[in-house]
Amino acid sequence: MKILVIEDEKELAQNIADYLETEKYLCEFAATYEQAIEKIHLYDYDCVLLDLMLPGGNGLQILQALKEQNKQEGVIIISAKNAIDDKVAGLKLGADDYLAKPFHLPELSARIYSLMRRRQFNNANTIDQKELQIDVLAKTVKVNNEVVNLTRKEFGLLLFFVGNKNRVVSKSALAEYLSGDIADMLDNHDFIYAHIKNLKKKLTDAGCGNYLKTIYGTGYKWEI
Repeated sequence: MKILVIEDEKELAQNIADYLETEKYLCEFAATYEQAIEKIHLYDYDCVLLDLMLPGGNGLQILQALKEQNKQEGVIIISAKNAIDDKVAGLKLGADDYLAKPFHLPELSARIYSLMRRRQFNNANTIDQKELQIDVLAKTVKVNNEVVNLTRKEFGLLLFFVGNKNRVVSKSALAEYLSGDIADMLDNHDFIYAHIKNLKKKLTDAGCGNYLKTIYGTGYKWEI
């Protein structure tokens, strides 16, 4: 899952990213209002961690921009401004949660997990699809009750496909999901094929059905 950390305190932003990457999240950064607006305009994220006090603008304006662009990112406000008016204004503009600084990183991770579970997986801790079982909290995958060892990116890809089941996912969307804002600088998307090939092989070798279909010239679809 891909997270945008909008935070001007560089040390805090890096600490957040370092912790969340151990939880198999891919993090990107925006330290100013202008950077944040550019990021949300160009890219899609699963979750946005949003500080309200930013150089060049206010985080509530970013929430408004997300709303105007009809973006679907989950938003958690992380701000030292603990005034009830800011919290209410943020929630009314579409934020999903509010966490006041200072906070413990495990609590932030739990809030992100809870948000993703609500938005993508109907509050389920586990996803069962025939012989396949995904434990979203433990980040484990089983096929016919046997553990399948996936890398962080393979696990993220699997969740991405399952969360978008029966929808065609383009190669460019996958490149962005896997590599973030450096995707535009890549010469080709060969790395996507490598990750998908490895994921499909591990699942089929374990006895999983071939649910991941190649839509030639377009992308891929998790069909179930």
